[in-house]
Amino acid sequence: MYVAQGVHGLAYGMLLFLVASGLTMVFGMMGILNIAHASFFMLSAYFSYQVLAVFGSFWLALLVAPVVAAVLGVLCERLLLRRVHAFGHMGELILTVGISLVILEGVKVFWGTESLPIHVPAVLEGRLALGGLDYPLYRVFVIGLALVVLGILAALLYTTRLGTVVRAAVSDAGMVNALGVNVPLVFMLVFGTGTWLAGVAGVVIAPILTVYPGLADQMGMDAFVVVVTGGLGSLWGAFLVSIILGELNSYGVQFVSQLAPVLMFLFMAIVLAFRPMGLFGERE
Repeated sequence: MYVAQGVHGLAYGMLLFLVASGLTMVFGMMGILNIAHASFFMLSAYFSYQVLAVFGSFWLALLVAPVVAAVLGVLCERLLLRRVHAFGHMGELILTVGISLVILEGVKVFWGTESLPIHVPAVLEGRLALGGLDYPLYRVFVIGLALVVLGILAALLYTTRLGTVVRAAVSDAGMVNALGVNVPLVFMLVFGTGTWLAGVAGVVIAPILTVYPGLADQMGMDAFVVVVTGGLGSLWGAFLVSIILGELNSYGVQFVSQLAPVLMFLFMAIVLAFRPMGLFGERE
């Protein structure tokens, strides 16, 4: 039982990382307070439902839905957020809350308020034997997908010229712009990538939680806790804290169910009391 709960926590932590990794790129690196991030996550889950309803292919949904969500995210950054960024976080807060409300009401109009079930693809049905543990194959797929995403992001950010440009633009946008790099384009690509990551999480979580209008609220707060506790802009911090919160949630529900909802916030309070910038955050 203890091992099964541990693997459950790891699977939830990986889902949380997929959402939080995009948010830490947008919020931590670009300094944009994007309250609507989880709404794009939910929107992608609805897109996947629609693709499945029309074409019947989960893999096509996994390919198309995050891209559509990313395109919408890029349009929001280019046409709306860029105009209010100079006015600070208050303007971004008001605007992104408005965007999240528009998305919420939009999904209610187009898909209704009922939960929409999505089935696990046939190839990922069944269970996998892991060291004596009989575990759902789909959750193993989720864990593997998150690890692949982490590897790709880390390779792009820390081993490529593009990653160097992104990190340099985050540290000193004016200097990088003076060197001839199109910084607004770089930031638009970062924002689109962050929204795409949220979209991937939305598709893979749909067969586990079903699709409903409260999906953004369910994951959004957890993702913000991950970003703040792990350290703004830290991919490794987001990864580590996602796993910790996943395990706290899994074992908390099993053994101290009444306290489980507050364990995440208790952990955040303890970390920020000793590390105000988060576990991997750096003081400015």
